[in-house]
Amino acid sequence: MTSLACRTEIALLRLPEYLHQIVDRLASFDATVTEGVNMVSFEFPYGSARFLMQPGLLVMEASAPNVEGLRRVKELLGVAIELYAKSEKPQMVWTGDLADDTILSSFRLMRLHSAWQVTPGMRRVRLEGDNLERFDNPNSMHIRMLFPTAAVPEPVWPIAGSNGLAFWPSEERRPVSRVYTIRDLDVTAGHIDVDFVVHGDTEGSDEGVGCAWAMHAVKGDVVGIMGPLGRPVRPADWYIMGCDETGLPALSRILERLPPQARGVAFVEVAAADDEQEIAHPEGIELRWIHRNGVPGGEHPELVRSIRAVEWPEDVTSFGWFASENEATKEVREYWRNTMAYGRDKTLAAGYWKRGVAGVMAG
Repeated sequence: MTSLACRTEIALLRLPEYLHQIVDRLASFDATVTEGVNMVSFEFPYGSARFLMQPGLLVMEASAPNVEGLRRVKELLGVAIELYAKSEKPQMVWTGDLADDTILSSFRLMRLHSAWQVTPGMRRVRLEGDNLERFDNPNSMHIRMLFPTAAVPEPVWPIAGSNGLAFWPSEERRPVSRVYTIRDLDVTAGHIDVDFVVHGDTEGSDEGVGCAWAMHAVKGDVVGIMGPLGRPVRPADWYIMGCDETGLPALSRILERLPPQARGVAFVEVAAADDEQEIAHPEGIELRWIHRNGVPGGEHPELVRSIRAVEWPEDVTSFGWFASENEATKEVREYWRNTMAYGRDKTLAAGYWKRGVAGVMAG
């Protein structure tokens, strides 16, 4: 029985233009969607929501059986509105339960426990923190890491604003953020492992800030995390997957969690042979490594070529997953969507970095 509820009214003149994008995004978070006349409802594993549409106005209602569930539903709704209605500068102020709540349930303060090299180009850090249960989610594997820097050595950490999303009490002391993948997590032990690309072969992939922190932080140094983020990999009988080293932590975690009977092929592009890693995966998944051997990251054509050359089976359920440099991702996404006519229910292609641009990662 629902015990907590809240609502907000938002003036959105162009809502009909992008409502389908909002619904599509929310549906991807394991939601059951019901559409009616001027109404859309969503049932999530931890709560529910309802959209009531009027000319120029969207009424959003959220409910959940507990505080954490309501916070999560509000966060999902808020992010979707901010993403697709950004041009209309939406103003969200929640009323009802948790209206004055300033606890940002997606934030945790973590401390460095240890760090080590996995391969010449990959460094793993272990972070310790409390109450990590919400991050143990195979359908949302990414976190936004908040780094202290030389310019802001003691940042101010986020709280929840009136719209339920992250609010920074001081913009001058706001930490630099980058998105990374949780490589491994142990809720009982209270730690999270995160992998960082640390050599310069993949230009732009680590944007400097995260790489520098991973290389120089010492035991006890603090860093903030927010999340989890990301869309789920849909259950299927057969998979085609591809990534460069920035997507390797995510691919590794996906492969390790697939059921034993899963079949398919996964391509991984790395700088050289000594950047390969041991990855547990079902016997029916063929793992193929692609070595750039001196070609700069984002410029080697073999990964995209290999993905496009694979023929999808027609007699089983299938899913395609890809994470790499932005232009390569765009090419794969357009091929899957336009040439093969597969939608978000069968594909997920994410640009994890962009040559020459800092701060572009999954999320």
